[in-house]
Amino acid sequence: MAADRSIRSLTALNGASTSRVLNLAFIAAANVDNPEHRSMPLFRSPIINASVLLKHRVRSDETYVFVGARTVATKIIVPFDQKDMRTGGRSILIDQRGYRDALCQIGIYNAEDLERDLQILCIFDRLPSLDPFLIREHLRAAGVECAPCYLEIARADQERMFAFVSAEIHRLISLASAGKSQGSTGRMVSALLSTSVDEKLEPLRLTLNMSPTDFREGVFSWRGFLYYKWCIEEKWPEIVDVLRDVRKVDSFGTKDPELNAFLTQSRRTVIEKVSNSVHSIRKTLGVYDRAYSALVENQTPNAFRDFLLGAPHLFLDLGEKMGAISHIASFWRYRFPRGAKLNIDSEELAAIFQDFISNFAPAEGALLRA
Repeated sequence: MAADRSIRSLTALNGASTSRVLNLAFIAAANVDNPEHRSMPLFRSPIINASVLLKHRVRSDETYVFVGARTVATKIIVPFDQKDMRTGGRSILIDQRGYRDALCQIGIYNAEDLERDLQILCIFDRLPSLDPFLIREHLRAAGVECAPCYLEIARADQERMFAFVSAEIHRLISLASAGKSQGSTGRMVSALLSTSVDEKLEPLRLTLNMSPTDFREGVFSWRGFLYYKWCIEEKWPEIVDVLRDVRKVDSFGTKDPELNAFLTQSRRTVIEKVSNSVHSIRKTLGVYDRAYSALVENQTPNAFRDFLLGAPHLFLDLGEKMGAISHIASFWRYRFPRGAKLNIDSEELAAIFQDFISNFAPAEGALLRA
């Protein structure tokens, strides 16, 4: 375990999770009176259940802590003082050398609870991002249930999504409230983006002809599609800029024929995989768009209801592709800030391309250099 001051930079988070951070400490503080948080915890260890999980870029001076090569790891930070994050915390990286013993020590585990939490942390470590919809589907596939409060969209993202979602559901709200939507839109959008399903959404439940239980599941699914639609629109300008940079980036240093061939092929592969992933995301979201349009234009609530209840499995593909794209965009902008010269050592560029390609699918490994 190591003292980690990086948590201080996370104190500005105003929500439970982002694509990079799962702020369990915030969730614990915000749900101190929530019986579901106590009865259905994400982790059995109360200490780990009030930690901060984040996707961490492995620095060159940290590579030695892993048995194999890694560029991104999942960090667990346990705050020294949950009431004052500025004091920092202790941290470990999932699968670092001595990880099991360090987790057992920091989480104060018995054997049964340790095995259960190790399983969940392993799931989190394999995820390309920590968005709540991807987390939920992987946990459900593993038979793990947790309270809904762990699966919130971050408040900052909710605020930025507000106008997007308002425009998206305005027609349906008009239908649900018989045209009197002026005062309803803001309240319903806020309710739709939160994890609670309360009386503000009752007109939508009646419009969709859903039971309370099915409506809770349907709202989660609907929120997921809105989240991914917003994400791809939000990220698109940055994706375009990064792909333009990838085409133009120049490298220096030793360039043997094999390395030259790898860089040429990898450059094309990165651009192709990102472009194909964006196309696939838009195609999947198009299925949602058609179902939603049929609801609003043809007033067929049963078809849209059935779509929402049967479609959460699509989050796996959406979340994994969005996670890979977001990682490429954020890492590239971290390595090449706007205005920086697009010039890099050829070996480093090869390593970056190799990392990017590995984000998509195991089958891509055929392209990697030995």
